[in-house]
Formats: sequence, structure tokens, C-alpha cells
Amino acid sequence: MLRRPTPGAGPGFLALLLPLVLAAALVPGVPALAGTAAATATGAKVVAETTVAPRTIDLTVQSPAMDDREKVRLLVPSGWSKNAERTWPALWLLHGGVDDYTAWTRGTDVASLTAGTPVIVVMPEGGSCGNYSDWWNYGDGGSPEWETFHMKELRAILENGYRANSRRVIAGNSMGGLGTMLYAARFPGMFQAAAAFSGYVDTMYGYKPGDDSIGWGPSFSCPGTDWRRVWGEPDAQAAIWHAHNPTDLAGRLAGVKLYVACGNGKAGSLGGLPITDPVETAANDVSHAFADRLDALGIPVTTRFFDGQHSWPYWQRDLHDAYPMLMRALGIA
Repeated sequence: MLRRPTPGAGPGFLALLLPLVLAAALVPGVPALAGTAAATATGAKVVAETTVAPRTIDLTVQSPAMDDREKVRLLVPSGWSKNAERTWPALWLLHGGVDDYTAWTRGTDVASLTAGTPVIVVMPEGGSCGNYSDWWNYGDGGSPEWETFHMKELRAILENGYRANSRRVIAGNSMGGLGTMLYAARFPGMFQAAAAFSGYVDTMYGYKPGDDSIGWGPSFSCPGTDWRRVWGEPDAQAAIWHAHNPTDLAGRLAGVKLYVACGNGKAGSLGGLPITDPVETAANDVSHAFADRLDALGIPVTTRFFDGQHSWPYWQRDLHDAYPMLMRALGIA
């Protein structure tokens, strides 16, 4: 395991949110074609299916947890059908901030990478700044409930109507890196492996009690969003914050195959900005902190730290690098 010394204190939590303003722009959705009405015990149901490319199916899900319709993109393997006698394991790919469910097929070659692999790739909508959490909403709860949508509603839809089985691995970039480690830790046994690329996997890194920057920071990075709505006040609702911090939950990742990758902000072999990228620098700080915590707990983790920035060429390389480990965790050679 190659590791660099852990850097000193970085620019803090606000900088970790800047990925949300630098992420790729959204693209228009594809109009829905003939839909289905596959419902689950959760009350969620697929109301439309659209084939947008070979092997690529977009689902529109009516979600009680979200009180809305949400999109999910699937890449299905050769021989797949909803009536197949067999089932397939799933690779979940979570997108970053200010992006959407199309991110991984738009930003990488995931379609060709997985073309010969017997796995269903699941790319759900996670919200522009959803943070893969059920929001506190100033104590009122209710939608958006991203965690419930993904881990209960969507999982049931996939396993009841789309021939997914109970073998799963998960990966994500930036905000999706947070979601990756959150879901793997908060649902022990759900995922056999988890990989975070440039993820903000220590949400309380550098925080000191009474620091009010956690509150206006997300509003700055994601206009209209307030962290106090997501997880509450970091002091008064400290239990909620810690329950959504992968570094605090690291002990629950024992037995999960883990991979953490991040650049240091400098332009690397895949190019980048002519200046040091502060977003990736901040992500680098927290990625080291998270890996250090795993090391302290004796939990194995594969790490890759490199010269690189917060952009898709590096995340595509990360996916290729982590892919063999993810597939081995599913029992796929």
C-alpha cells in the first residue's frame, strides 16, 4: 500500500464543497418511452423505461421517500432481460455534486469497460447537493430522503424486477465518494467492496466546536442549500453529523474491500489546470485522514495518491484501477 505522509490542516470543510461548483454541467434528459408499473413493498414503482443506448436503460421511479420522480440509469450485461432465469450482481456508481445520474456514462468509458462483464451497473440520481442522506430538515424530517430512496426503494426495485441479486459493490467520485463510504458503513453487509475517488470522506475534518462556517459554506457552493437542513447544527446535532461522517464510521467497514484514490491538486499525467486545484487538495487531506483512521483500526485499504486534479480523466483512471478489485469482490474473474 503506497502512502504519502498525511498533510497538515487543509482549507477546511468549505473547500470540500467546492467540487460541487466545478463538476461537469448537466445534460438534458431523454424523453421517456413506454413505461412499466413495477411496484415494491416500499411503495416505490417504476413508471417509465427508456432505452437510450445499447445496454443502457433509464428508469423513472415514483419515490415516496423523495415525494417525486427520480431517474436511475442502468447498464445491463449481455443476455440480460427482466424475464431471465438467472440474476446478476450489481456495481453501483454514485455521481458527484452539481451533476446527475448520467455523469458516469457521460464522463467515462464505463459502458465499454463493463461490456464483457456479467454485472448490472446502477447509476442513480443523487441530487445536485443531496449528500446521499435523509435530510434532517430542521428536525422535521421528510423528503429529500436520498438514503431511503437508494438503499430501500431502489434496491427492492432492482432485486424484484430487474434481476439484480444480493451481491453488490459501490464506487463514486467527489460527493459520490462520500456516499460510497457512507452506504457501505451505514449498511454493514450490503456491499462487498467500496471505492472512493476524490471523495470528501471526513466531513468534520478540521472542525472545531462553535465553528459556524459549516452552515453558510454549502449555501455558497450549492445555492439554496443549507447544511443545517441536511444534518442540523454541527454542535447541537453532533450525533447526526458523526453518523454521516465516514471517518467516524470507519470501524463498521471491517470486512469490506476498500479503495481510496485522490490527487494532490497538481496537474498530473492526465493534464489539468496550470495552478494547484484547491478542491482536490482539500479532498486529498480528508482522503489521507480517512485512510489513516482505517490503518489505526487495522482495516485494510488500498490507496492511490498521485499528482492529479478534480476531473473526469483522473476518475476514469481510478475506476479502471479499482475495477479488478471490485469485480473480484463479486466473484467475477
